[in-house]
Amino acid sequence: MIANLIGGFISILVGTSLIGPVANEVAGAAATGTNLSTNTAWGASVLKLVPGFFALAILGVGIAVTYTSLRQAGIV
Repeated sequence: MIANLIGGFISILVGTSLIGPVANEVAGAAATGTNLSTNTAWGASVLKLVPGFFALAILGVGIAVTYTSLRQAGIV
């Protein structure tokens, strides 16, 4: 149980520290004028959603770790 909590905490810590760089890279990729298929107006809009879904994935890790720990403790 404690191993799950430590692993989950490290995953959440690393994930939250990467939100800023991910957002910067996505903004840079959406703004460049290269011939990427994502540089259309629709593609750039969809690409800008990536940091939000990245944050939701980190939230999901936290929920999964909490649920697993509570389940192993017999509370859930």
